Amino acid sequence: MNATSNSPSSYYPRHIFFCLNERKAGEACCAQHHAQEGFDHCKKRVKEAGLSGPGQVRVNKAGCLDRCAAGPVAVVYPEGVWYTYVDNGDIDEIVDSHLKNGKVVERLLVPAHLGR
Repeated sequence: MNATSNSPSSYYPRHIFFCLNERKAGEACCAQHHAQEGFDHCKKRVKEAGLSGPGQVRVNKAGCLDRCAAGPVAVVYPEGVWYTYVDNGDIDEIVDSHLKNGKVVERLLVPAHLGR
């Protein structure tokens, strides 16, 4: 079955979730690291690249993903690949390499041991 099949399980074959959580009392959180701007930029770039819509990529907001120590974070499913990013250039690389071509951006991976 290909990624554009009409199967209910492939409506969006790939999702990228951005943690936009904001914690109280100054606790570490993705919102402190401009996560909303990263989400907005990714959504724009996915659309510009012609990757948005059914059968392609869905850019999603998420609450806490419990990887605060690596913030800001985003995770791509179905692969379960966790990314951190610093600027729009990093987001562009994730879109062009992973979301468009299926190639993981190794330099932006969140170390497996980093959690909350």
